[in-house]
Amino acid sequence: MSFNCGTHSTQLNRLPPSHEGEAPLATTQSRMDSDEEHAKTLTPTETKDKKHKKKKKKKKDELVKAKIEVVREEQDKIGPVVGYFPSGFDPISDGAAATGFHVYRNRRTRKRMQLVVGSPASPVEYVGTSYAGEAAAGNSSMYAIGVFDKEKGTLKVVPVAANKIFRLEPKVKALDAVDKEPATSTVEELTPLDWAVKQRQITNLFGTKKEITKTKKRLALTQDDDPESQKNLDVKMENVDVNKLALEGTESQVARNIPPCNLSATSPQEAYVLDQIILKGEWGYLEDIYYILLKEEEADFSSYPTFVSNRINKLKNIKDDSEKRKHSCILSFISHLVSFKEQNSFRDNSTKKRLKIPNILRNRFSAMFGNTSGSNSKWLSSEKISLLVCYILVLTLFFDEFETDYCDIARDLKMSQLVVKQHYEHLGCKVKRKNNANHATLPVPLKFPGVRQKKRKR
Repeated sequence: MSFNCGTHSTQLNRLPPSHEGEAPLATTQSRMDSDEEHAKTLTPTETKDKKHKKKKKKKKDELVKAKIEVVREEQDKIGPVVGYFPSGFDPISDGAAATGFHVYRNRRTRKRMQLVVGSPASPVEYVGTSYAGEAAAGNSSMYAIGVFDKEKGTLKVVPVAANKIFRLEPKVKALDAVDKEPATSTVEELTPLDWAVKQRQITNLFGTKKEITKTKKRLALTQDDDPESQKNLDVKMENVDVNKLALEGTESQVARNIPPCNLSATSPQEAYVLDQIILKGEWGYLEDIYYILLKEEEADFSSYPTFVSNRINKLKNIKDDSEKRKHSCILSFISHLVSFKEQNSFRDNSTKKRLKIPNILRNRFSAMFGNTSGSNSKWLSSEKISLLVCYILVLTLFFDEFETDYCDIARDLKMSQLVVKQHYEHLGCKVKRKNNANHATLPVPLKFPGVRQKKRKR
């Protein structure tokens, strides 16, 4: 056979049949001789290395029994931080002997961390974060570092901080570096009053017309007196006559836990001040019943309390439109008070559809009947529930012209008629039996029952 490669040629002749078995013997013999000559020329160290490699190949992996301990991450401590330099920077090299690192963690969000590596002499520092860049991509892995102690036979597994591998990107230091920042913070905390002013300014700039109108109404309800008029207040009050009866009425109002009242009133309409029970800016949010009445046949009052539903026909019979609007607002205020009591009482878990209380009323109810700042309970206290019930009962007297049948309002309040009777008497009312039903009337001037003392046993 012949192979031609360019201008050169090689000729291979096949051996005769009689010598076919002898050629391989000659070649193997020649190889053995050459291996012996090569072995003679090896140094002693090379022969030892070859023997050591053969032993290594024969040696099997050893089994080690170790106790695995998993160290959980603590909030006050930061676990080990792992990062890498995609730019090829080596912090352990000779030129980076003074390289240090800093770890920063957000006070509120503990998993938001930042790792900064660099030296004070270098203008470049390497920054990696756990919330931006490569770390922000989705990750379904859990990273941990294992430390194996062969002598003790323990393997400690420590979770990596923030479960992220920090990609340390080179960045040029800014002029206002962290080392040059002042130790004291210049951020000032806003007081609640300043915060409310800022909120109103933002609403006026970027809020909708509805939100701006609602903010103005809320401000009008909580607006204080003009500070300029308070400067000479002491001089103005010197010649003012003090009404002692009004002061006594105020003291009894605070002590008896009842709505604002007037002990010197000559008519039932003046005994309790309606304008202090329903404020001036709240009447516009209580016209829902009045507009439902305009629907006539389509009017639905199923979601309102029983006291309100039973008095719809009486409301329809009022011919004066202003009086009809006023009485419908009183019924609406009663409905919102009953709904607020149901939502904030522990025992009232009614499945009936509740009315939506306007925000301006809810904020006022929470301020009047809610618990103090030191209490952690979300339910109303018994004292606040008693005050809320008194507000409802006074409004029932206003609607029924100061003679009311309290059977249905007791059902709405989920209270017995005996307890409701005690509340009416607490307000200065008298209870009488009429047409097989209990009626509460309000005589004037107001006279509250005295404190009952238990008789001592002889």
